Formats: sequence, structure tokens, C-alpha cells
Amino acid sequence: MDFMSTVKGSLLEGFYPKGWDMAKIDRCCANRPADATKRQPFWNKDFKPLPCADVAEFDVKMGHEIANEIRKAKEAGRKIVFILPVGPMGMYKWAVYFLKEWNVDCKHVWCFNMDEWADAKGNTLVGDASFQYAMEQALYNPLGKLTVPKDHRNFATKDNLPTYPKKIASLRAEGARLVLVYGIGRMCHIAFWEPMIGGEFSSDAAWLKQPYRIGVKLHPLTIEQNAITSFKSRTTLVPCRANTMGPGIMFQADWAIGGADGALSRGMQWQGMSFWMTLRYGPSRWVTSSWIPTLPGRLFFLSELAGPLVAEAN
Repeated sequence: MDFMSTVKGSLLEGFYPKGWDMAKIDRCCANRPADATKRQPFWNKDFKPLPCADVAEFDVKMGHEIANEIRKAKEAGRKIVFILPVGPMGMYKWAVYFLKEWNVDCKHVWCFNMDEWADAKGNTLVGDASFQYAMEQALYNPLGKLTVPKDHRNFATKDNLPTYPKKIASLRAEGARLVLVYGIGRMCHIAFWEPMIGGEFSSDAAWLKQPYRIGVKLHPLTIEQNAITSFKSRTTLVPCRANTMGPGIMFQADWAIGGADGALSRGMQWQGMSFWMTLRYGPSRWVTSSWIPTLPGRLFFLSELAGPLVAEAN
């Protein structure tokens, strides 16, 4: 007895994206933990998942990866563009630490936040629950005199998000390196590019060209994920929409730095299925994160997310 054998006529029938092959997802999750790093035919030759024993190791390695990209660009005398998430967050403390230790400033760095809470018209959240505030507190302010210039910082407001494609294209034309930093959502979104959007397109090619969305509807499980991870379970505080980048910007990256740290306590977690879908589902517009392995880069993950993902007696 499982999901597939009991979903018909249940409250979950039609709840998940219609393009999700649940039997295929189950097969993804049934892989052996040791096989998480086993290369697949659709992976980019320079894509590499890297296990971390705990959150402390995870935060340090992600922070070092970000800081090292900034340092290398500085040494090469080139500009660098970052697409940045709010989650994971522990990495920013270590990125700040390494940049200060190396005394590397960020005058050559441009940053574009990938998303922001919004309403249906694209008006964004302000205050200490906003992504802009989180970035200022975690990265920009702690860097002090080494920080990213204010006019190099971009946030996903309804007025500024539409300018992202032109701004990024202009910087890349000047030789800037584009680096995507990301987490993976419960619904396998990158940024807030939800899987339901896949149903609007007849081909992956058309879907891959989409640069952004204003006031996009969020899946109920995305709301609950954020209620748990960001709002201390208080669903009533979570906006139901967001402004977000799309694959037309994100998946043009020269390098991607990813993190999967969705473990809870007492052996519980929320991200194992999303992690395995990312690595094994294969590129599909219905599973946004399934495109991640097609990009060069590193995906840092907590070892326990690899499973085994099996039921346990309570």
C-alpha cells in the first residue's frame, strides 16, 4: 500500500503537478545512498555533487566556494555576476569570513537576488521578513568596507526584475562570469520557478527561454516548506506569491553553486525526495531542479539526505 495505490479519489488527487511521474519519482528515491554521486548520462561533465557530514561543514564549503569565485575574478581582473538566494543562508557568514581574511573587496561584483515575496501585482514585502533585508544583514553589511557597491545590488521588485536580462547580458558582454547560487525547494523549484509553470508550454525549449515572472502563484507545499524553515511554522505569515527569475536567466550560468541542507531533527527531513529528483529524474520542464545537473558546478548536500528514504515504524 502506497501513494500510487491509494491516491485515486483522495484529497491528494490532482494536488501534485500533472507532469510529475510519481512512479518514476519513487524509483529516484529508491537509489542507494552511496550512489548519489554516481554520474548519469545527462549530467554536465563538470557537475559534481559533494556530500557534507553536517551543517557546519556544509556552510563552510559553500561559503568558501562563493568567496573563492570572487577572489579568482578579482585576481583575473574581470567582473563577476552572482544570482543569489535567501536559503541556504549559513554560507554567507563564511563567505564574509574568507573575503575579510583575504582582504578581497567586491567592487567587481554584481549581485541579483533571484526572488522576493510579492502579491498578485508584484508589490514586494518590505521589512525584516523580506529577502532584501536578509541579504543586507547576512552579506552586504557584514562585509563592511569590502562590500558590494549599492548600485551593484539588485532585488526582485516589480520594477527592477524586468531589467535583469538586459543588465546581466550587458555585463556578460563585457566578459563577466555568471555564477548561479541556489537551493532546491520541496517542489523542486529553483528560485520560485514552480513546476506548475511547465504546463503552460508545449516544449522544454520554450520553457527554458522564460526570464522571470511577476507575482507568480506558489504551490501549497512551497508555502508549508517556508512556514517550517523561515516562519517557525506560522503559515499565516507566508505570502502566497512571489517575483522570481526564470530558467532563461538562471540556466545560462557559467558555474553553479548549490546547496541541499533540508534535514530537521531526530532523523526527519524534508528535502531527500527533491534531492534525488534533481539528480535522477532527467531534464523536464515539470521539475525545475532536474536541469541543475546539466550545468557545470558543485552541489553540496548533507549526506543524510541521500537516505535510505524508507518508512520507519513509529
